[in-house]
Amino acid sequence: MITLRARLAQALDYVWGGWGAAASLLLLVALWEAGHAAYGTLVLPSPRETFAALWRMTLDGRVWPAVVETSRNALVGFLGGVVVGGALGALAGLSDMMRRLLAPIATLMLGIPAIAWVVLSLLWFGGSGLAVVFTVLVTSAPIVFASAAEGVRSLDGALRRMARAFRVPRRVLVWDVYLPHMLSYLFPAVATALALSWKIAVMTELLSGAGGIGDGLATARVQVDTVKAMAWILVVVALLLAIEYLLLEPLRRRLLTWRRELPGAEARDMPGI
Repeated sequence: MITLRARLAQALDYVWGGWGAAASLLLLVALWEAGHAAYGTLVLPSPRETFAALWRMTLDGRVWPAVVETSRNALVGFLGGVVVGGALGALAGLSDMMRRLLAPIATLMLGIPAIAWVVLSLLWFGGSGLAVVFTVLVTSAPIVFASAAEGVRSLDGALRRMARAFRVPRRVLVWDVYLPHMLSYLFPAVATALALSWKIAVMTELLSGAGGIGDGLATARVQVDTVKAMAWILVVVALLLAIEYLLLEPLRRRLLTWRRELPGAEARDMPGI
């Protein structure tokens, strides 16, 4: 009964969170309309004008190809960053020598502004999709590296030794001990890197002319068309919201359910207890 009540409470919490997000968006639209009334279309187009422009751009066939191109570049760079950052972070967590070698490099890469990587990628790869992929990779990899290294280093050595003493199967050890522990460190970093990937991809496309949403923003800037610029920004925001609420939030609740299965977790999850 407690487990069923806890799951119902979690479902209601998720639905309520969606309503909260919707209320926040409605408030933002109201402020947007107030800004348009105060400053005019040249500075801030109205929501109606922006949605109308977005609809025309969609009918003209410009939105979906741009979304696909930006998404492809962002995802390829993001996956490369997760693989490279995760692998090197695991090595740094397992070996003190590797940690001393790689940690300063990761700190240096984190300290370099994203716009500097954009400039370097344009000089090295020109205005191509490879420049976008490279920029996303080098900005996301250090984030994943830091979390992976900390996750491996914080694994309980006594728990590992106990598992070996009781001859726990390796599959069970990996699935029930190592994976939940690593996810608690990796998932927030991966979620942050995924959201950052789209922003970096759009910025690189804007400066490189490599196509995608960023190229649409660059064209609107050249034409001094604030309405189209806001329409493209709306596309980026919609993508980020879809990633957060349709992908990351369900995954977060699915992958981190192990915390709720700890003794007493059901009671802590129940409202008012």
